[in-house]
Amino acid sequence: MLPARHTTPLDALITRADGVLRVMAGVAHAARPTPALHVDDAALSEQEQRHAAGLMRVNHVGEVCAQALYNAQARFARSPALREQFIQAGKEEEDHLAWTAERLKELGSRPSLLNPLWYAGAYAIGSVAARLGDGPSLGFVVETERQVEAHLNSHLDLLPAQDAKSRAIVEVMRDDEVVHANTAQDMGASATPAPVKALMQAMAKVMTSTAYYL
Repeated sequence: MLPARHTTPLDALITRADGVLRVMAGVAHAARPTPALHVDDAALSEQEQRHAAGLMRVNHVGEVCAQALYNAQARFARSPALREQFIQAGKEEEDHLAWTAERLKELGSRPSLLNPLWYAGAYAIGSVAARLGDGPSLGFVVETERQVEAHLNSHLDLLPAQDAKSRAIVEVMRDDEVVHANTAQDMGASATPAPVKALMQAMAKVMTSTAYYL
């Protein structure tokens, strides 16, 4: 029997790099089946299909950013309990990443061409939030998830009425984001300053308006 191989810093770096590349390429493994699994696909006009694809691409970008944020916050978290919470939330967000990627394929579309940019920017922001301390880092999660919840609710209004498959996915994503926000609040989140909230909203608007097309 061969002796167990110890993990080296290089191993950890390669593992992280592989994970990043998979996220940006839209390759993700879902632990849960897609909420759209047993939902019938409706006939969409060409315009409706393009619109639904644009919205789901935006949602996919949001999940790319979520992976980056949670990876950064887990890496720089100051307490083991908080690190584990970020890791678990990231796994649940990976379900969303896989579901939206699958739906994009069904709609005959693709992920955003700017995923490397979105990931890098989100990772930098998550790193800064984590280094401010666990309270501010959790507060950043609360505000992020509240904004994502509102964004997903707006997509339920914007998606074609008959696109039940996309709607089923978005509804479960929204419910998960609510849980993540509530958990972060319960773990001792600090209030996010109003100027930071406004900046987050402005950045999200740029991302969503761009990702709809690219």
